Amino acid sequence: MAADPVLQIEGMSVVYDSTQGPLTALTKLDLEIGKGEFVAVLGPSGCGKSTLLRVISGLLPISAGTARISGEPIKGPRKDVGIVFQQPTLLPWRTVRDNVLVPIRAQRLPIQNYLAEADRLLELVGLGKFASHLPRELSGGMQQRAGIARGLIHDPAVLLMDEPFAALDALTRERMTDELQAIWMATRKTVLFITHSIPEAVFLADKVVVLSGRPGTKVLELPIPLERPRTLKTMASPEFGALANQLREMFSTLAAG
Repeated sequence: MAADPVLQIEGMSVVYDSTQGPLTALTKLDLEIGKGEFVAVLGPSGCGKSTLLRVISGLLPISAGTARISGEPIKGPRKDVGIVFQQPTLLPWRTVRDNVLVPIRAQRLPIQNYLAEADRLLELVGLGKFASHLPRELSGGMQQRAGIARGLIHDPAVLLMDEPFAALDALTRERMTDELQAIWMATRKTVLFITHSIPEAVFLADKVVVLSGRPGTKVLELPIPLERPRTLKTMASPEFGALANQLREMFSTLAAG
């Protein structure tokens, strides 16, 4: 059981209507994330990871079980959930600062009350000098950092990250992984992080949850007891290798099954 849980999912199933009849995406899923916990989710393609994010963000109803944030059932879109997408999806005609403030405008909150916070977050993600630039003037990694700042601007209870580094080259992705750890350690947000990378999951997470093939359900919850901050030396350690191998063995078992 997670201490001081923010996200609680119990016995959750999600069934879609398809042209071929009902399609079960997730089944009997249990998941708890404590306040300030960083949880990574791994699973084969089509296992329901995106469905899980859509449920938590309130965009998709569940078919059975319960899903709660801060004790309240998720019944629709929520203002206390932040999302960082695979692509930064910045508005090309707005400055970086204005892009960070998009959720504030969407919620019709007073912009002037969030200007200082936008600038603070841009400093935190290393973009303080680029607040007035347009997205096209930023590299891919810088754009994704702006996306992270945007996901944090309204102080969400839960931050959902949907493979945010998947489109980056290997070197940029490695650097962004390290930077995300620093951002998380500074904010201590509750994070659910979707990834296909085992090393990325082990490096970032307090625990890694593995989902089975469709219909997705939890088959492993692996605590990651590595000290923080984690570094390149951490990735070269026997402890890191053992955790990564345990996850690889689980995927081998899933593939064989």
